[in-house]
Amino acid sequence: MTTDRRTVLADAAIGVLADSGMRGLTHRAVDRAAGLPPGTTSAYFRTRQALLTALVRRLVARDQAELRTAGEDAPVPRDADELTDGLAAFVERRLSGEGRRRTIARHACAVESVRHPELREILVPRENAARDRVREFLAAQGVADVEGRSLTLLACVDGLVFDRLVGGGGVPREEIRGLVTAALRESAG
Repeated sequence: MTTDRRTVLADAAIGVLADSGMRGLTHRAVDRAAGLPPGTTSAYFRTRQALLTALVRRLVARDQAELRTAGEDAPVPRDADELTDGLAAFVERRLSGEGRRRTIARHACAVESVRHPELREILVPRENAARDRVREFLAAQGVADVEGRSLTLLACVDGLVFDRLVGGGGVPREEIRGLVTAALRESAG
């Protein structure tokens, strides 16, 4: 199976962004990272913005594929411990290996999207099977605002990932368990 040249370049661009930051994301750097002749990236993506847009689209596609697989492979958690374990595994993937590099690139793109709303539109969270499992779990537990609690829980998990990405270290399971417990708590009032 051959991979489309644009996909190869977008994947290389994700790596360059993760390793060198937004300022290091150049056509030449992507050519080098992809192991392709100079000028290849600019032949496919004439402008830096076109390259960045392709990178963001590919990043979202890879994230969505990972989340779809994770959600489809996992049953709805039966209890808070199972949900905590699933979220802990997700956090570990986001903070190690290739997942870490994609997480760095994702956050760089999120910051860049403040100045480029067209990128924000691509980065908007999408529906996926993993998010569905969280919603289904909270609904089965009788949580009143399933959608709101799901979004808050997942945003808090993303916040922990960002905090540890920047500050180093892992996320202790008890921190994730605390977020799950808070999502299950009845709101006051």
